[in-house]
Amino acid sequence: MTVLLSAAQASFAQSRSIILSTTTSTQDSGLLDVLIPLFEKRSGYSVKTVSVGTGQALALAAKGDADVALVHAPALEKQYVAEGKLLNRRLVMYNDFVIIGPKDDPAKIRTLKTTEAALKAIAQAKANFVNHISNTI
Repeated sequence: MTVLLSAAQASFAQSRSIILSTTTSTQDSGLLDVLIPLFEKRSGYSVKTVSVGTGQALALAAKGDADVALVHAPALEKQYVAEGKLLNRRLVMYNDFVIIGPKDDPAKIRTLKTTEAALKAIAQAKANFVNHISNTI
């Protein structure tokens, strides 16, 4: 997950509010419900959140319709920065994908190097698979 600042003159320079464009997954995680009140209390700025897809969140910031973007599309983020449309790209978090299975490793994934290869091997072996996503903050 990356934070980028809009290259357009930021509206928060004149007012005490910030528009944050972010992804629906970040909004749905509950993370912003914790972080935004803390930020508002400490900074004195109010934050209006616009939750959309990653591409749209970046486009809003690039057009100056959002002051900050919190997104997860590294190649597109870097492109916008290279074009001068967004500034100050900062990595703030990342995902870890962990596969845990039985000791006997029925799908033989222990030595595989990528998540994609492991998931394909699990499917080909018709091994049991349970997906759990934790939004622990």
